[in-house]
Amino acid sequence: MVSVIGGENAPPEAVRLAEEVGRELARRGAVVVCGGGSGVMAAVCRGAREEGGHTIGIMPGHSAEETPPNPWVEFPIYSGIGYARNSMVVLSGEVVIAIDGSYGTLSEIAYALIHNVPVVGLETWDFSYAGHEAQRIVRAQSATEAVELAMRLAEERRAARGKS
Repeated sequence: MVSVIGGENAPPEAVRLAEEVGRELARRGAVVVCGGGSGVMAAVCRGAREEGGHTIGIMPGHSAEETPPNPWVEFPIYSGIGYARNSMVVLSGEVVIAIDGSYGTLSEIAYALIHNVPVVGLETWDFSYAGHEAQRIVRAQSATEAVELAMRLAEERRAARGKS
């Protein structure tokens, strides 16, 4: 499973990149995990589903009536915990791909880094803060490169834990 995070109000270029990421993940047999909403989340799910892939949306609300998933979420999970569900999104994947994003995405990147989940960044947050390793976000220049890096990092993470 690969967690894909990004903004609800993403610009067209980020939406295009997210859809390409979703397609490429599906081609490689990865399951997409996201926050289940609009923008990057809808685009990655749409791309994955169009290629026959599977999608999981970890929703902030208690029900579909409260927080309906985007139409391409195959398996919605209703957390009932609002933005706190961001930790569930990133911890569900072997790796995170961050595309675009606002403060919710920034919190997801932080959760991933705190829990040593590898992060691949595609047109997303960049930061420099004394004592922190900004290079822990591995930068990609294209959707294909982001997926290639993510798959490699996920495999390395599984191998380090003794799982193949």
